[in-house]
Amino acid sequence: MSESSTNSGPRYQWSEVAKEALNPLVTRQMIHGATMTMARIELKKGAIVPEHSHANEQISTMESGRALFVLDGVKHIMTPGASLVIAPHVKHWVEALEDSVAVDLFSPPREDWIRGEDAYLRK
Repeated sequence: MSESSTNSGPRYQWSEVAKEALNPLVTRQMIHGATMTMARIELKKGAIVPEHSHANEQISTMESGRALFVLDGVKHIMTPGASLVIAPHVKHWVEALEDSVAVDLFSPPREDWIRGEDAYLRK
């Protein structure tokens, strides 16, 4: 992970943040702060993020592409620039309808990801 320090904290460039291939269709980049995690998720067309929930509040913003987000059975087609707030403990899953990039913010930080407890993403 590449970072440089400023007076207020580290500075990152996504082009320099390590990419982690979770499976052949999903790649993740992560930045962890003291009170939140930011992730950039690349999804190839047809990628599925299986149904799951977590204690973190999540805000997901589509950077590019189109994806179906399903929250407690309610469907949302997400397009570039659209954002969606996912409350803690809400079951949700995602299907990439085309090659897509989503930027996700989580609060508090995704301790499960930090510990490597993210097997549901690696299927």
